[in-house]
Amino acid sequence: MKFKNIVAVALVLFAGTAMAQKLSALSICVGEYALCAASPTTPTGKTMKVDGKTFKEGMAVCPILTGAAVANLNLMNGSCATPGPGKIWSLFGVPAVTNYPQQPTWATAPAAFRSFTIGTTPTTGMSNMWSFPCDIQAEKVNGVRLASCYGPIMESPWTNDHVKPGQLGFTQAAEGVTYPVGGNAPQK
Repeated sequence: MKFKNIVAVALVLFAGTAMAQKLSALSICVGEYALCAASPTTPTGKTMKVDGKTFKEGMAVCPILTGAAVANLNLMNGSCATPGPGKIWSLFGVPAVTNYPQQPTWATAPAAFRSFTIGTTPTTGMSNMWSFPCDIQAEKVNGVRLASCYGPIMESPWTNDHVKPGQLGFTQAAEGVTYPVGGNAPQK
């Protein structure tokens, strides 16, 4: 797939071979997915393992969208297939989704990209929901289908390593929410 090859080349140039190998399983999935880019995360009190490393687990409520989305198949059992009955993957839309339902009212709003310095408190930390499973909620809220997504807190979507305080982070979640879903800027 051309898209996959372009991304791999860009990652090698930007962040080195190790990161490109981690994301060599990038793929485009088509269908329903949860978009968590503007969601806060609540710690569940549990831990989870990603690539053999232990992280605190968080839950984010995210709108369900339909279309093409970028996936990391390394975290999805190698397939775009749903993770099970009543479940869905949390992915990122392609092309980038610029308007979608967002908390707290779930009204459709423009994506508001922001960067921040990652810290150690719930409002300066971050979470990663990309390519992790979600439970589809039974009821709509204000006409929007939602999913409860579960992913690691303070984990890099690029390397699956722990994110260190002081790194540059990015999200579309509002300032001041707990563990905004996003990522850290790739490090060389």
